[in-house]
Amino acid sequence: GHATNQEYMRFQFDKKLAEFRALGGAAEVGAAIERFVDERADAFGVCVSASLCHDDMYENNVLVERTSTGLVLSGLLDVENAVAADPLIDLSKTWLYSIRSADHKWRGLVEGYGDLGDRAHERLDLYRLYHSLELWDWFAQTGNRSGVESVSPDLVLFSSTAGDW
Repeated sequence: GHATNQEYMRFQFDKKLAEFRALGGAAEVGAAIERFVDERADAFGVCVSASLCHDDMYENNVLVERTSTGLVLSGLLDVENAVAADPLIDLSKTWLYSIRSADHKWRGLVEGYGDLGDRAHERLDLYRLYHSLELWDWFAQTGNRSGVESVSPDLVLFSSTAGDW
């Protein structure tokens, strides 16, 4: 465990960047990721209390129920990635893995979620970069070259500019 979200996320980025380098990731991309995180890492401190995060929320892992007021989340499956963290870590991974090309789904998710808190855009940018790095590492470790190639542009994009949320 770590005392703060900032400590936890710095630890996670350091670990994933070390894996990235060991697995042959481009040095200039690793350096860009480090700069991006260094310039924004204080945003992690906004989260002062960890929440239970599913950390793998997409269509196949959620159960919904139709009610008189619409669809309602009724359950979650596949909790092996669950972590105590900033709740925005869940939102960023959901965006990245499931709804990034569906603006209406993102708007609906955020509207249903409510107030995202201070510095939400910076935190979301950091977390989507983290999830992209984590995915790149996993693809590289498993020998999935096409996966590595599909994620590599995200590492460059997400480490060079703040996202359009």
